[in-house]
Amino acid sequence: MKALIPTELQKRTERVYLVGAVLKGRTAAEVEEFLDELAELATTAGGRVVGRAWQKLEHPHPATFIGPGKAEELAALCQAEEVDTVIFDDELSPAQGRNLERIFECKILDRTMLILDIFGQRAQTREGKLQVELARLEHLLPRLTRYWTHLHRQKGGIGMRGGEGETQLEVDRRKTKERIDRIRRELVEVRRQREVRRQGRRRHQWPLASVVGYTNAGKSTLFNALTGAHVLEEDKLFATLDPTTRRLRLPSNHNVLLSDTVGFIRKLPHQLVEAFKATLDEVVEADLLIHVVDITSPHAREQIEAVNQVLEEIGAQDKPTLMALNKIDRLENRSILESWRREWPRAVPISARTGEGFPELLAELATLLRPAREVVELAIPHRQGALVSRLHEVGQVIESRFDGELGHFRVHLPPHLRAEFAPYIRNGRPRTSA
Repeated sequence: MKALIPTELQKRTERVYLVGAVLKGRTAAEVEEFLDELAELATTAGGRVVGRAWQKLEHPHPATFIGPGKAEELAALCQAEEVDTVIFDDELSPAQGRNLERIFECKILDRTMLILDIFGQRAQTREGKLQVELARLEHLLPRLTRYWTHLHRQKGGIGMRGGEGETQLEVDRRKTKERIDRIRRELVEVRRQREVRRQGRRRHQWPLASVVGYTNAGKSTLFNALTGAHVLEEDKLFATLDPTTRRLRLPSNHNVLLSDTVGFIRKLPHQLVEAFKATLDEVVEADLLIHVVDITSPHAREQIEAVNQVLEEIGAQDKPTLMALNKIDRLENRSILESWRREWPRAVPISARTGEGFPELLAELATLLRPAREVVELAIPHRQGALVSRLHEVGQVIESRFDGELGHFRVHLPPHLRAEFAPYIRNGRPRTSA
């Protein structure tokens, strides 16, 4: 049966057309930047961009997002270009999606569905796949009605990872809600297992540093270079999705756990941040963030702001942060580094590809993480059994002895837990471990 399928059809790349809008508060230049990024996303998803357009609007049209006349004009153009998918840079309502599909007579996606499609391709772990599926189903649920009228088309391709032959049962609202509930229950169990692993790491009392940054800034390249890991490196947006954690030995002879996380992006939909909060827990739990910036990007400062917005949304905005100005090997004129250093005095210029700047980066990392290796001496009454158990859970006990009604402990304790055990600390200030 497979031989009956034309080879040309199997290999045909989906033809994609992009649409943006210059809404109030935006400029045409900003919209062009957004469409450039949308084009990268579409290419990452496996499509070929054949054109783009934008329209200046006071506000989105309630029925078609862009004006009805503009929609008819672009529909004729897309039919002439044999476009398979039209992708809007802004989120569409269910009604807008239905109306636009009728006008364009092809598949209509918005930025959220495109990012979800890429996440679906990139997720490797069970947790990542569950989170992607949950986000997709929650986004799809209010939009199911528009698929009922197209069941005879049996669509596949970008944004339709259910594949060809998608059945009526798979888009049934009741079944979708049941699946959402089931995924949420599974995620509770997966997150419980992750917390058990996290507690095991805490017992070693190695500080945790998370690598964050805009997608395609070079996070995974830096992570691999520092730890010898083999995380996927690709010149595509969201090349890696699932977090990976490895041990890194610092020049100060201390161990640190380094975690690579999903890249951030401008206009990241809120529901995606919500869906991936469990994965982003690596960032929330970190003692320090390494913010990787692509210094060669003309939009580097806007990308920094986009990362900071997501960090604020997940409650990690106040974390100590070391900025790594990446890709200096591609700079034709390094004098621009001076303006960056004036803005961020502790930023370290590096090249994740060549290793330039690594000694300075590691030295700064060791300096910033040194307080995480404090040693304190505690005297806890035997009757405080729960507190002793808590100490063994969150600290690394080096020595312990019992004298009368007191238990004496010498322990590595994270600075943020010092206040919890403050009434039992002896010998004044804690000492830094050797």
